[in-house]
Amino acid sequence: MCRVLDLQQAVLVKNDERAAALRTELSARGTTVVNLLSSPGSGKTALLEAELALAASRGVPVAALTADLATEHDAERLARAGVPVKQVLTDGLCHLEAEMLGAQLEGWLPGGTRLLFVENVGNLVCPASYDLGESLRVVLASVTEGEDKPLKYPTAFGLAQLVVVTKDDIAEAAGFDEDAFRANVRQINPGVEVVITSARRGRGVGLVLERALAVAGGAEAHRPVMARTRTGERSGESSGEGEGAAHGHAHQHSRTHAHTARPQTRAAGVPARSYS
Repeated sequence: MCRVLDLQQAVLVKNDERAAALRTELSARGTTVVNLLSSPGSGKTALLEAELALAASRGVPVAALTADLATEHDAERLARAGVPVKQVLTDGLCHLEAEMLGAQLEGWLPGGTRLLFVENVGNLVCPASYDLGESLRVVLASVTEGEDKPLKYPTAFGLAQLVVVTKDDIAEAAGFDEDAFRANVRQINPGVEVVITSARRGRGVGLVLERALAVAGGAEAHRPVMARTRTGERSGESSGEGEGAAHGHAHQHSRTHAHTARPQTRAAGVPARSYS
């Protein structure tokens, strides 16, 4: 068991190091990464599509990379916003890693991109443990998922720098208790902002874009208590835990994944090309 835990720590330390390097590389190019995490069916893609369209209408240079186990559906939807989009098929891998993201950006990310939105694999367990070099981590939950979602997934919500509630247009029908949800978020991650959205009705659309642009402009993102308390747990002071990185966290699985699968790229229905 100790050897398994050591291996987990080694994998995560290596990822943190690559993530810190990627954050520095992209920052030097003027690009800020926003990592979006949620369960499947949360409405993440619908909200991101609206945010991208708004950014395009305002002349903000943005791009999006979306990861799924299979299908190109999300990339096809996001491409309707008229911004560069790339689909990554993980072939069964439940999360992205910093090395994978860096490889996918090579030769694709347009110069001058201000914001890169990464729509992570729909999963609130595995992705929570992997820093992708983001400067803003956003965790989303729909009103249908229940007020206790933050308590069930403490790592994901505990390391969030912004929490977004989606599908507010059906909150009443779902019996969603906003006050209870906010209280549960505060219990896990004191001080993090919670915003309410409905992509269908337009409520809150633009808030994620505004928060991302603020961070890109130098504003300090929320620093979760969980990130501060876990700093240094991974093999001493990991370089991935410097200023702007809120990810000193440990993987919560009892065993390691097989990380040998090579993600495939799909774009505009043509293999190895991105949407544009």
